[in-house]
Amino acid sequence: MSPDPTPSPPTPIGSSAPFQAMLAHLSQVAPLDRPVLVVGERGTGKELVASRLNFLSARWDRPFVKLNCAALSESLLDSELFGHEAGAFTGATRRRIGRFELADTGTLFLDEIANATFAVQEKVLRVIEYGSFERVGGNETHQVDVRVIAATNVDLPARVAAGKFRADLLDRLAFDVVTVPPLRERRDDIPLLAEYFATRMTSELKRDYFAGFAAPALQALLDHAWPGNVRELRNVVERSVSRMTQPGKPLRRIILDPFASPYRPAAEDAPPAAPPAARPEALADDFTGRVRAYEATLLRQALEEARFNQKIAAQRLGLTYHQFRHYLRTHGLLSRAVDP
Repeated sequence: MSPDPTPSPPTPIGSSAPFQAMLAHLSQVAPLDRPVLVVGERGTGKELVASRLNFLSARWDRPFVKLNCAALSESLLDSELFGHEAGAFTGATRRRIGRFELADTGTLFLDEIANATFAVQEKVLRVIEYGSFERVGGNETHQVDVRVIAATNVDLPARVAAGKFRADLLDRLAFDVVTVPPLRERRDDIPLLAEYFATRMTSELKRDYFAGFAAPALQALLDHAWPGNVRELRNVVERSVSRMTQPGKPLRRIILDPFASPYRPAAEDAPPAAPPAARPEALADDFTGRVRAYEATLLRQALEEARFNQKIAAQRLGLTYHQFRHYLRTHGLLSRAVDP
């Protein structure tokens, strides 16, 4: 029995130029009945983009089936995708219909496609090319009409060059590639996203309303590097809202690190301290050169400890923001820092 047609997915939120450009590209490719590859860092919302692609396609009212390829071993992934016959392996007591059959006439979303083995990749390619496959343990060929949308957070062309992904499958999947921008490239969207997540969490907590963010709290959100992108932002905002002690007032405290505590236990297997960097011989007897090298080391350490946030790193070194940026520029480190 096929699943019910997918309801309208949440609309991707954002008004920044990079995000709007991605949405325009998405709208352009969605009506084409061809495979699409969605590329982006972890937490950028690739599944939401895939859902939107399907909703804007001619298959919007047909099954939309999802599968995370990273969550299963090769044998289980094979069975999940193509199904199996009774007795195909130990424990297979009855026939199972795979995701391709469930998605017939609709769309199949394959998340983390880079984790599929070569054997599974070959079978996926065959379905895309010819619409045919056999269930595990079976000989009968089955025909399906499925549009494939795949997603990854790795560089698939580099995987192909390294012999870790099939070039022919990448060619078919990459009829068009939609790249989801990371949150650091769309900082204008942070207030909008934060307000949305905060309001939703407030409703979940059965509170009357969300009074907004105090200026320091909003600045803290804007200053953070967001390595986990929108998923991390959602977690941070929801955590901070849930811990509010005065829900009727603007949120002032942003809890970026839930592990932060003076009583946090020490790591059991802390890595050994890195050996000091070797001094260039040219600096061995050069006082000015040694001072510059030491300055650069301090700047790098401060940036790393502050997750490349310039304001926090400057405070740790006792410098003003503009002094800190001057030193970064002097030592050629400005490109590694994150602007607030």
